[in-house]
Amino acid sequence: MNTQSLWEKEALQTRLTGGQVTRQEKWLGYLLGPAGALLLNAVLATYLNVYYTDVLGLTGVWGGAFLGLFPIVSKVIDAVTNLIMGQIIDRTRTREGKARPWLLLSAPLVAVTGILMFTVPNAGETVQVVWVMLSYNLFYSFAYTIYNMSHGLMVPLSTRDTEQRGSLSVFTNVATVMISGIIVALIFPMLVLPALGVDKSKWILVMGIISMLALPLTLVEYYYTKERITEESAGSAAQSLPLREQLKAVLTDKYWVVIVLYFFVYTFGSNIKNVSLVYYCNYVLGSYNDGVTQTMVSVIGGIPMGIGIFAVWPLAKKFGKRNVTLAGFVLYVLGGIVCLVDPRNMVVVLIGQFIKNIGGLPCAYVFAALMADVLDHMEWKCGRRIDGFSASIQSVILTVCMGLSNGVFNLLLSKAGYIAPELVGGETVAAVQNAATQSAIAGCFLGVEIVTGVIVIVLLAFLSVEKVIHKEQAEIKARQENTGR
Repeated sequence: MNTQSLWEKEALQTRLTGGQVTRQEKWLGYLLGPAGALLLNAVLATYLNVYYTDVLGLTGVWGGAFLGLFPIVSKVIDAVTNLIMGQIIDRTRTREGKARPWLLLSAPLVAVTGILMFTVPNAGETVQVVWVMLSYNLFYSFAYTIYNMSHGLMVPLSTRDTEQRGSLSVFTNVATVMISGIIVALIFPMLVLPALGVDKSKWILVMGIISMLALPLTLVEYYYTKERITEESAGSAAQSLPLREQLKAVLTDKYWVVIVLYFFVYTFGSNIKNVSLVYYCNYVLGSYNDGVTQTMVSVIGGIPMGIGIFAVWPLAKKFGKRNVTLAGFVLYVLGGIVCLVDPRNMVVVLIGQFIKNIGGLPCAYVFAALMADVLDHMEWKCGRRIDGFSASIQSVILTVCMGLSNGVFNLLLSKAGYIAPELVGGETVAAVQNAATQSAIAGCFLGVEIVTGVIVIVLLAFLSVEKVIHKEQAEIKARQENTGR
């Protein structure tokens, strides 16, 4: 059975019909469906490094070099698989689209590989190191690459209607910010982490449950999304541009280069902050797993995100997505500066975090819509979509930044003299970290994003794609009508 006939089976077809985005599509395909895989990824982004340093005790392996270099080296593999996956998506031709079918494949892969990362055997150091490297790359370089790239294209391929696309962008980011945030930022530090401590069996149980949730929810995302833009060219003989031509096209386009650089800088800063969050709350701002400090920081950060659901898109429609995002990053930087005034003072830090997270709202909710505008612009420029390649670059950035930030942070911990907590008589006992370690942690959590925020402000000044997008979309539609005659 060939691929096309496989996707003609009714059981594998989308549950959506019609050309307009529906309420069912928003709530199931873009809010509920992505919640499983995004929740797992959010938990891993914040707590996987804690599992490696505190539960498995790998900080000192190879003199600290293992946890410093392994994430970075792993992302070289990841970068290659992302580029390959982008080309695969661009060459996929099925009735159900070119990206959506890969959501279906990713559902079981994400669940299984998520579990494997935590079921590290109680064996010698070499066995554990090999297991960690293999399981990490099976998840990030294989399973999550497939999911993340196909998921990332759902908004750009959903519709050409910029207003509907903006609405879907908000919904898919609510899944990331709110649903993941409630678990990762509130329930985990307040209830889960204190109960887990450094007990490996408890970690495996909890992470196994979270991993398995991704399977049914990703299936929901698959069945309640639709690639209307792909359907426009169904039956067309047009082929994807060769990779060399794609590279030439994107690297010579101002809008594409700017939005990719913006995404890289912002992602790196966010990842450094995320990986250092637990350590900052445990050793600088509060005490180890006190159930209060991290919860307070997360609550203050989460309140603006809730407000943003209702406020951001109306502002973006009135003032423009780029302009609102740029203004937001000004607040983002100011909030970070407030935190640095006294990084050990809870009140000062909470005020700064509140200001900072208000500033981050536009980025969180409208980036996908901005990226969709750039992809439409590239179609106008080249005559063909460059979705898969662009998605692969985004995914490369996500994974490289995660590896780079984890590696840099772990090297800083090792060199500063970080001491992992121990399980003594069934209780977790944490050490008091030295001044160098505390300074390194505070700098990563508070300082890096100030620098990256300033860089993003400069980049956004050049992202004026909204001025031309409606005219270019009209020309794309005229071309398609002429071709169809």
